[in-house]
Amino acid sequence: SYSLFLYNTPMLTVCIQAGGASSRMGEDKALKPFLGRPLIQRVVERLQPIADEIIVTTNQPDDFSFLDARLFPDLKPGRGALGGLYTAIASAAHPFVAVIACDMPFASPTLIQASIRIMDDKNADVVIAKSEEGYEPLHALYRRETCLPAIEASINADQWKVIAWFPQVKVRVLTSEEIKSADPAGLAFWNVNTPEEFANAENRANNNPDVVK
Repeated sequence: SYSLFLYNTPMLTVCIQAGGASSRMGEDKALKPFLGRPLIQRVVERLQPIADEIIVTTNQPDDFSFLDARLFPDLKPGRGALGGLYTAIASAAHPFVAVIACDMPFASPTLIQASIRIMDDKNADVVIAKSEEGYEPLHALYRRETCLPAIEASINADQWKVIAWFPQVKVRVLTSEEIKSADPAGLAFWNVNTPEEFANAENRANNNPDVVK
C-alpha cells in the first residue's frame, strides 16, 4: 500500500556544505542576502520539507548558529572537496544522504525525491547527474553505508579527487528525462560564484514565482 511504501522509505539526511572560499564573490556567499535572507537559509528552507535531518558542514560554526540545523566541522581537515564529502556523509544520522552546495539557490527537493526512489529501486549507492562538464557531486544522493568506507579508502590512499572512489560503488547517473521531469525549469544545478551570477539568480527568482517555490 501507499502508506507501507512511505513507512519503508529510508530516512534522509540533507547536508548543506558551507565550506568554500567564496573567492570570486568577495564575501561569504552562504551568508550573502538572497531575496532578503542569507542564501544558505534559503537552501535549507527549500530542502527542509523532505529531510528527516538537516545538517551543515562548516569550519565557522559561529557564523551559522542562526540556522535550525546541526553544524559539523571538517573531520579530515585539509582534504579539500573529498574531505568535505566525507564529513557530510560521516556526520549524517540516516542511511540516505543528499549533499547540496550552499550556493545553489534553486536546489531541487523534487529531484532529490526522484533520486531516492531510483536509489531504492535500483539498489544504487550514488544517484547523481552528469553533464558535459562532469558529475554534480554537490547536488547528489549517497548511500551512507557503502559510500563512507569507499571515500575513506580513497582519502587514505591520497586520492583526493571528489569522485576518485566511484569505481568502488554502484553509481546510477540520472537521465536527462529524469532530471527534466523533476526539475522542469532546469535550474537545480545553477551555483552562484560571482556577484553577477548572484544578481542574475535573484532576478530569475523574482520574475519567476514558480521557481521560487
